Amino acid sequence: MKNLRFAIFGAGFWARCQLAAWREVGGVECVAIFNRNRDKAERFARDLGIPAVYDDAEKLLCDVKPDFVDNITEVGGHKPLSLLCAKFRIPCICQKPMAPSLADARQMVAAFGRAKTPFFVHENWRWQTPMRALINRLRSGVIGAPFRARLSFTSGFDVWANQPALAELEQFILTDIGTHVLDTARACFGEADSLYCQLHKTRRPAVKGENVATLLLAMGEARTSVVVELAYAKTPLERECFPQTLAFVEGPLGSIEVTDNYGLRVTTKKGTHSRRHAPPRYAWADPRYEVAQSSMVPCHRDILAALRGEGSGETTGVDNLKTLELVFGAYESARKDAVVRF
Repeated sequence: MKNLRFAIFGAGFWARCQLAAWREVGGVECVAIFNRNRDKAERFARDLGIPAVYDDAEKLLCDVKPDFVDNITEVGGHKPLSLLCAKFRIPCICQKPMAPSLADARQMVAAFGRAKTPFFVHENWRWQTPMRALINRLRSGVIGAPFRARLSFTSGFDVWANQPALAELEQFILTDIGTHVLDTARACFGEADSLYCQLHKTRRPAVKGENVATLLLAMGEARTSVVVELAYAKTPLERECFPQTLAFVEGPLGSIEVTDNYGLRVTTKKGTHSRRHAPPRYAWADPRYEVAQSSMVPCHRDILAALRGEGSGETTGVDNLKTLELVFGAYESARKDAVVRF
């Protein structure tokens, strides 16, 4: 099958991992890169064997005419560069969060809808090995319809060392990690009927946005009570299992727990069965980000199949709007100290 030719927008921290994951999947060829800082793009291209470098995104699209674009810029570049792809009817994959506001995200999705052009969000969290095992076990019905669950991402890891721009965000934990965990919650339990959120900002580290959030949602046909805990907080009590999401789900027939070190423990009347769902190891992945970076491979594979017309793809822009409704609904809830209903 003919390789799809694609271009990368952005030359930052995640772009190298994204390209490595695409090469792991195969069936694609990166033919160009755009970055506002041309020197940075040229270094990136030289290191990773990309033949064409541009500091003008529109010129790249006109000259190269790629089969799709992977937009791996910071959030400020998501809307304008994605809309540029829609203008030229070139399929686009956008990093999360899709946009800095729900209105912007809706505008982006609408533009691709009018252009009848595929648009995806690179939402890889639901593709993490232990998270996928949790999703599959829940969908198997082994514990029945869940009535209560807890998803927890709490860490003292210094994420700002590699991504200093995160410290400057006015809205942080919900847009950065909340998009991931809330999207995974949707994959596990269905759509939310209501949400309540409280936000906190600890004195350290020195970041502009909130770095601790606690949410309670009613989700799915079973109206599962789902607690979501999010924190990047350097306190002595934080367990260091970055970047894992831990979970505990209760149903009428038993429980499922995702433990640290990638464990999945299922308890029913037949007893307790445990299995480790460690992520695959790739030479290009940073061991500290292993479970997150390795999940890019199945996420890419799912999107590539959709681009080839072999499926619809799970993480479309239309689907991701539902995740962003929860993210920005959480900010509204915290601001009003009130339940938000959907």
